[in-house]
Amino acid sequence: MNDYRGRLAPSPTGFLHLGHARTFWIAHQRTRAAGGALVFRNEDLDGQRCRPEFVRAMLDDLRWLGLTWDEGPDVGGPYGPYLQSERHSFYLDAWQRLRDGGFIYPCTCSRNDLERALEAPHEEDDELRYPGSCRNKIGESKDWSAPAGVSWRFQVPDGETIAFDDRCCGTQQFTAGHDFSDFLVWRRDDIPAYQLAVIVDDAAMRISEVVRGTDLLKSAARQILLLRALGYRPPGYFHCPLLRDEHNMRLAKRHDSLSLRALRAQGINPAELCTKFAQEVDCRI
Repeated sequence: MNDYRGRLAPSPTGFLHLGHARTFWIAHQRTRAAGGALVFRNEDLDGQRCRPEFVRAMLDDLRWLGLTWDEGPDVGGPYGPYLQSERHSFYLDAWQRLRDGGFIYPCTCSRNDLERALEAPHEEDDELRYPGSCRNKIGESKDWSAPAGVSWRFQVPDGETIAFDDRCCGTQQFTAGHDFSDFLVWRRDDIPAYQLAVIVDDAAMRISEVVRGTDLLKSAARQILLLRALGYRPPGYFHCPLLRDEHNMRLAKRHDSLSLRALRAQGINPAELCTKFAQEVDCRI
């Protein structure tokens, strides 16, 4: 194994669909081509929506597709636990460091996007723009010994351009305060938001490249700010093209007929699916 470390990070809130399959297949291909290690991480923070049957299905379906991993909840590894629901202490440590550094503040004025804070903010449901009503509470952050009870937002450096070179999409630029505003890092019910949890885990598990869909390009800019605040080096990014339905909408877990579980029941050959993925990807794997 070399220093390349990739990851598969599904959330067990439904059955995986073709879009997930292609993204994970690309991640698998890139890791194996680099001779690196592939990590499987179960992103099960959303206790209300995650279900055991979805956990079993995502493991079975990805193995059916021919994917293998070197570390994960089912095979172990040196950087566990590999379930986010068991990693609360990691997230709490990061929250404390952000609090002590003056990067975050308690927010009590909005509940609109709390339910979505556990999920990756995709293109059509990106985080709602926050007007900054609680920014004046930045000085109160050190008064809190624990995050529970309020929401916590990261104060972005307004006007700063966050740029990075994506290995599929090329150079990307987003302006803090314009393209995205102060974003959630912790929910008032004491659960870390997606943006914080994913960068803490990627850093702790030494992920060198993050492969995911282009709907998360803007999330990379947010996460780069968090990584900088915590003193972590950003991984490489490879945002691959999305699969879309006949209405040009990205595939989602509501597309039951395109779930891997449904395709397996229809007798679809997984090798043929992988061949199709290779033909469709229009950037270098």
